[in-house]
Amino acid sequence: MEIDRSKRVLVTGGAGFIGSELVRQVAALNATVLVVDNLINGRRENLDGLSDEQVRLVFADVRDDKSMAGLMKGVDIVFHLACLGVRHSIHSPHENHAVNATATLELLTAAKEAGVERFVYVSSSEVYGTARWAPMTEEHPTFPLTVYGASKLAGECYARAFHRTYGYPAVVVRPFNTYGPRCHHEGDSGEVIPKFLLRCLAGRPLVVFGDGTQTRDFTYVSDTARGILLAGLADTAVGETINLGSGREIAIKELAREVSSVAGRPDAEVIHEEARPGDVLRLCADATKARQLLGFEPRMTVADGLAMLKQWYISSGQPPEALLEQEIVRNWELDGERINA
Repeated sequence: MEIDRSKRVLVTGGAGFIGSELVRQVAALNATVLVVDNLINGRRENLDGLSDEQVRLVFADVRDDKSMAGLMKGVDIVFHLACLGVRHSIHSPHENHAVNATATLELLTAAKEAGVERFVYVSSSEVYGTARWAPMTEEHPTFPLTVYGASKLAGECYARAFHRTYGYPAVVVRPFNTYGPRCHHEGDSGEVIPKFLLRCLAGRPLVVFGDGTQTRDFTYVSDTARGILLAGLADTAVGETINLGSGREIAIKELAREVSSVAGRPDAEVIHEEARPGDVLRLCADATKARQLLGFEPRMTVADGLAMLKQWYISSGQPPEALLEQEIVRNWELDGERINA
């Protein structure tokens, strides 16, 4: 994988979980990176160790049209990852739409006017809703179950419309569930793998919503970020919508056992709470298109990825009990109940 060292890359949400890994991979190719983040979900420390001369963090909100238009000047590639998540959309749907959908339209407009050569819109498998068949190709019907999924689909439609109407070189990628270092366990961004793993390490029960038969397709963060980067570099990707996933699904109750084993607590207690609103029941990617157009192939197995995430938590020096103080179990509620069991 190569990139012209003179290229200037802008990453929205670049201090976030996937965004910061993408920034590291772009920086490793010696390109100059402009990171735009309002640090609501992102963190400055996610960019620790990167050269200030090569990677510059700008504190800005993607809804600030004037600021974003100014930042687009001289940029060659935009990777647009900034968003608010699934659970956030349940308690704050209008704000979620404003960030995920409306801001995407404005960013596309600004990028086009600034002559940005490539715009990669990072969507989500949530646009599909529950799988009607699996594995799911890009032609699978889109029937989102949450405002988050709907707003990400709207962003997709804007990107495709800019390509078809104006010939603008936009790409849409749909990552399936991603995990790994810097993933979110806290607040309304908290996801199942870091929650499971930290609870295991802290000797607490794992919380499963519903009966645990719902499935997900998990991809390690370095693989997801590499797929996104490839979409920004491959000319074959322009105008396309591309899944990024492993093609392997695992039920959440099976994931609980897998995490427990990796954490060294194979007999960890699992408790069940009522199902989450708008929860997708099945996801499994068909990544054939990504292999054909991008040469994308996930390298990390779930077992190895979980072991690496465990080691990352251990090496961070932060006790899991302290990290869990930021956990909100019912994190789709604005004032979600904190469980200290």
